[in-house]
Amino acid sequence: MVQAKTELRERARELRRAGETYDVIAARLGVSKSSVSLWVRDLPRPDRRTGHARLMAEARWAPHRRARDITRQQTKLAAAQQVGRLTDRELFLVGVGLYWSEGTKSKPHRTDESVAFINSDPDMIRVFLSWLDLLGVRTEDRQFRVMIHESADVAAAERFWAELVGTPVSDFGRTTLKKHNPRTTRKNTGENYRGCLIVRVRRGADLYRRIEGWWYGIVVGAPAGQPIKRPV
Repeated sequence: MVQAKTELRERARELRRAGETYDVIAARLGVSKSSVSLWVRDLPRPDRRTGHARLMAEARWAPHRRARDITRQQTKLAAAQQVGRLTDRELFLVGVGLYWSEGTKSKPHRTDESVAFINSDPDMIRVFLSWLDLLGVRTEDRQFRVMIHESADVAAAERFWAELVGTPVSDFGRTTLKKHNPRTTRKNTGENYRGCLIVRVRRGADLYRRIEGWWYGIVVGAPAGQPIKRPV
């Protein structure tokens, strides 16, 4: 029974990839439309246009897409050049804001003065580690752990993060595996999905209190009710 259901599911996915609708798949396989939806919902919707129509549309829009992509990259490059190399003070302030956005925080109902930062963006992790360097947090006081869905390539993700932070996988804490829910349509899949990295600072209570104080200082020090000057 289980094998037959698995075969039906794989056949439904083949038909969906071939461009068939839910109704057609359900009729051909003799199953409910809801079952088809559950089996193939993570697959992209088929393009209903004919091959010739698709080629014509692509030829028509390709120059516009190229021009748009060039404009997008030029805008990003110009914006990056406006930043330049950060001073220690600028990195310090960026790091405080970064932590207060993405790091763990103590709550009135749950006091937890620990420093832990979690993110899936490698660049965010790099900036955070540079900030820890600036603050003088020793490498031996940094703990790393991966959190990722169990259906992903866990070993590859661990190797990626270990190489990024310059620490052997063997020094990482035990990876946290998220249970896979087949009803959920996940977008974060494929070879570029590496889960999240958790960076924790040992004995970080004093640092956490200073971070909270630094953030309060930023809030108090930010000008209120004044127009923001754009960088030149």
